[in-house]
Order: sequence, then C-alpha cells, then structure tokens
Amino acid sequence: MLSSFWEGFLQYLGKDKEKAPVLLSVLRQVKPIEITESEIIIGCDNQGVKFFLEKRTLEIEQNLLIFTKKKLKVRFLITEKKSKKEPPPLLNFQPSVEDIFLKSGLHLKYSFENFAVSSTNQVAYAAAQAVSQNLGSAYNPLFLYGGVGVGKTHLAQSVARKILEANQNKKVLFCPGDRFTNELIESIREKSTPRFRKRYRYLNLLIVDDIQFIAGKQTVQEEFFHTFNSIASSGGQIILTSDRPPSDIKNLEDRLRSRFSGGLTVDIQPPDFELRTAIVLIKAKEKKIEIDIEAAKLIAEQVADSRELEGALLSLYAKILGSKEQIDLETVASFFTQKENIKVKKISAPDVVRAVCFFYNIKPSHLKGETRASSVVLPRQVTMYLLRKELRLKFDEVAYILKRKDHTTVMHAVEKITRLLIKDPSLKQEVVGITKSLFSST
Repeated sequence: MLSSFWEGFLQYLGKDKEKAPVLLSVLRQVKPIEITESEIIIGCDNQGVKFFLEKRTLEIEQNLLIFTKKKLKVRFLITEKKSKKEPPPLLNFQPSVEDIFLKSGLHLKYSFENFAVSSTNQVAYAAAQAVSQNLGSAYNPLFLYGGVGVGKTHLAQSVARKILEANQNKKVLFCPGDRFTNELIESIREKSTPRFRKRYRYLNLLIVDDIQFIAGKQTVQEEFFHTFNSIASSGGQIILTSDRPPSDIKNLEDRLRSRFSGGLTVDIQPPDFELRTAIVLIKAKEKKIEIDIEAAKLIAEQVADSRELEGALLSLYAKILGSKEQIDLETVASFFTQKENIKVKKISAPDVVRAVCFFYNIKPSHLKGETRASSVVLPRQVTMYLLRKELRLKFDEVAYILKRKDHTTVMHAVEKITRLLIKDPSLKQEVVGITKSLFSST
C-alpha cells in the first residue's frame, strides 16, 4: 500500500521533467514508513539525505497536496541500516573540473587554446607545452620572465590546466610570491609550519608567480629552497615567473639563483603588432563582441600594452551598445581621435590625485593610507585606473605613488574599474567627469 502510494507520487513528479529533477532523484532513494490522515513519515538512510529533504519540506508538502488532494505534514526520520552501505551517489559530492581549477588557484580564463602566439613568445609557448606533456622531466624549473602583460601568468596557468584536465588527482598549486611569504609568516605565528610544509612540499606542480618577491627575505628563501628541493627530488615540476631573469634579482641567495637557472629560462618580449591584433580578436570572441578585423588592427596600432587592449575593446563596446551590431573602423578611429583631442592639457600624477580627492571629498592622505573603508577604496581604485589609463604609468609606478606594497594591487584595481565602467553607468559618469576636469583648461 505504502510503496504503491509512493511510486504513484514519484511518477506524478516525474511527468514534469522541468520540475525539481534533483529533488526527485533524492526522493527515489527514500521510502515512506507511515502515513495517516494528517502526516507522512519518510525514512532516510543518512543525515545528509535528511538534511537535504528537510530544507525542501514545503515544496514536498505542496506537491503532496496536489497529488492527494489532502494536506499532509511531512516528517523525516533516519532509518536503521541493516548493513553498512556506501553513501548515495548524489550526495557523495564529486567536485567539478572548474572546482578543482579554483582550488588549485587557477583562473578559468587561462588556457593554451586562447593564448595568442607570435615570434615574441613562441619559445615560451613551446616550452610550456613541453612541460605540460613531460611534467618534471622536460625543463625543471621552467623560468618565464618579462614585463607586465606579456603572458607569463597565462602560460604558467595553462600548463596547470592541461595537467588537471588529464588527471584531476594531480596535486597542483598556483601561488603568487607574496602569498607564499604571507602564508609562511602566518604559519610561524600560529605555530603551524608542519601544515604549511605539507601543503607545499608534496605537489606534482608548483607555480610561483612573481618569485622576485621572496628576495631579501631570509626565512622565506630558506623555506622555499627546501620546498624546491622536496618537489624536484620527488619528480614534481616547478614553474616560476618574474619580471627579470634570475641573474638580475637582487638580494636573492646564490643557492636559489643557481636552482632557478638550472632549468630553462625564457624571455617573453612585449607583443608585436600581429600578436596584439590576435589578442583583440581572441578577447572579442571570448566576450561575444562583434568586431571588424580592420578595426582590431587599428586598436593594435594605437595600444601597445597588451593589458590595455581588453580595456580599449570594452570601452569601444560600451560606445556602440544599442546603436551598432559590431565595432567597425569608423568607431575605433573616432574613439582614438576624441581621446587625442581631449588631452590638450599636460597633467601630472598629483593632478589626478587632487582631482579624485576633490570629486569624492577625501584627503590625499586617505588615498595613500591603509584604510579599507568603502568610501576610500573605490576612489583609490579610480585613482589607480586614471594614473594607468590617462598618464600611461607603469603598474609599479602607480603603486609607488599611492604607497601600495606591490603592483598586483594596482593591476586588480585597473581590471575591476574597467569591468565596472561597462556595467555601472553612474560610475562611468563619475570617471568621465573627473577626466574632463583634468583636461579642461585652467
């Protein structure tokens, strides 16, 4: 009787394929124990199933009301197991590939497939491909160096992605150099260095981005030396990135300099015109932005910094949104002509700081201070964006002006404001207003 009733209820739920497929799957794993005029008691094999269903009690009761034409309260009980069983497959959580990427510190946007190759980076690309196919034996370590925005991080993370796609059980970690330092300091403070070492020393692949940040820090260099040796001796792979070759990193211990130079060291040059054009086209495809190839070429001619290419593309897209189907040559030409015409006045970094402070009614000392108040964080990020976009200062120069510890903070701020300008019309209006005040005549 009970089993027939339950089977009928499940068939009712199953008729609507769009209706709670996950809930239906879990309900197939449980059985009714007792039913009265006002209540139905459902037996669950484990606490996980019970917890899942209790959160959906109202939904189940509503479906029962439609099915039985009676209002029934639902109660869940854990039933005794006759034998030890494996947990239900649905609740035995298996992380997705994306979950594993994120846990390993990887950004989902980086892969070999969307890395544009030209003469300026083809050696580094080939080396990264070789490492991904022969982990620990091709080039160990692989040391990639070059200026900001040349693709070091993209290539390093592409190797990690390839490894995890082939085998999700591989232990892979991408770690910025300053994070390695901070985590070590924290582990010393909390007396948990064994846990720190367990996290880092038994990896199949360790990538440290901006390794130059560990230079001059004796304890950190000591720990990294042993981490390096532990991974390499067990057949693991190490990839390092930096803004300069090992020989030029000041205050780096000689034994580390020797280890870093012991594999393959590759210089990645700034992107040439052809590569910049390819980057524009790849970014446009990723973001589903239609663009004429001649327009892409003109953007590549006008913008030398590869990180600024995406910002220019998004700014152009914002201009045509709702009026044109694609970014064409005319739109790009007009965009860059207007940018040149507006800048009739020579401005300096202090001018930008003063203009932002005046607009948001805060003091320059607040921008350069440590406060994380929201009323200061956004103006500080806008300042970084303007110093970068309007004065074309380097990331480390902007960091120095605003007394930030490293250039990655500036990179994050510029990317964030660039994205927000597309989504937030009010912020765009604010930034345009500040920019106009900077370049208007005194």
